[in-house]
Amino acid sequence: MNVPVLPPTASGDATPPSDPPATPVAARPLRASTRGGALDLLRLVASLLIVLYHYGAEGPMRIERFSQMFSRGFLATDFFLMLSGYVLGRAYGASTLTGRISHGRFWVRRVGRVWPGHLIVLATMAVLVLVLNSLGTDAHKPSRFAWDQLPVQALLVHAWGFNSDGWNLPSWSLSALVVCYAVFPWLWRAADKVRHPWLLPLAGALAFALCEVVARQAFHHALSDLQFRYGVLRALPLFILGVCLARAVEMDWPSEKAAKALLVGGCGLLAAMQPLDRYALPDELIFDIPCLIAIAAIVLGAGRLPVRHPKAWIEEGAKLSFALFITHILVGVIYWSAVHELIETVPIGIAWQWLMWLASFPIALGAAFLFHTYLDQPLQNRMAPWLRGRR
Repeated sequence: MNVPVLPPTASGDATPPSDPPATPVAARPLRASTRGGALDLLRLVASLLIVLYHYGAEGPMRIERFSQMFSRGFLATDFFLMLSGYVLGRAYGASTLTGRISHGRFWVRRVGRVWPGHLIVLATMAVLVLVLNSLGTDAHKPSRFAWDQLPVQALLVHAWGFNSDGWNLPSWSLSALVVCYAVFPWLWRAADKVRHPWLLPLAGALAFALCEVVARQAFHHALSDLQFRYGVLRALPLFILGVCLARAVEMDWPSEKAAKALLVGGCGLLAAMQPLDRYALPDELIFDIPCLIAIAAIVLGAGRLPVRHPKAWIEEGAKLSFALFITHILVGVIYWSAVHELIETVPIGIAWQWLMWLASFPIALGAAFLFHTYLDQPLQNRMAPWLRGRR
């Protein structure tokens, strides 16, 4: 099961948690209806595409053969990383400027949001691999479960240059976001000094361009194709762009009419790019840059538009995105180990194999719901007083 959830692939596909705090504070009070709208819906769809990307190789035939779109997990990663910067800017921007939340307290709260769930899933995965190996199975691609790589994943430092290309690999995006959280207050203060909102997307684009140059000069790859161990370099410019877009929206830019055009145009441009073969082009940037522009337009447009008719199911679905992201590889190890063992021992037709493949998605969603409802959210509720009171 390939995982770059954040980038995979080559490049990545990850769905970093970007839920705002229980009591978000922005430069101005957030509209009451900020959840249950377009951004939440897009976040839910992107998380489902990430699962589709990672489960795509487990069916009777790799689904990339049907469409290039199914090999584009890194675009979902781009969206989530950019959205993380955007949501944190809207939720925490003002409080970091006023000193209502200190730099250290902010970082502890954000790490406290992602680390416990990550450790629970990683520990469960380690126990599962031990059990499967003791039963004489191969734990489904055992090369992905090297024990010497477990500590760096547990510490969430595997995107800081450390080698770790197995276990719950999508968590590299969380490792990269830990660094992004550390620099967020400085980023927001810098963005707050910009007086013309249209300059902010340009500043974010410049950050991306600089990191692209570094990636090509130092590692000889496009930014989206970096190894997961260099995830910080991969994530930081997208996070910065999200922060810049959040500050622009705080300045009531663009207009709602322009935001609608950006949202529709961004979706159209992104869809129009998908039939292209990225690796057949003279340079990957011919594909990457239009897609990045499209994703930024979608985040800016959807973020600027007020949510006049919030949908509870969309909000709840978006809340599951982190749980789905962090658990779907574990669920896949269990489910696909059983499925492949069954297929090897019992004659099963192609049609039934496709049905078993399709069944993996509601199973992954169900597991994410259970994890969110009975483990992650109760744990967050218990930790909340300590995290909010820490100085």
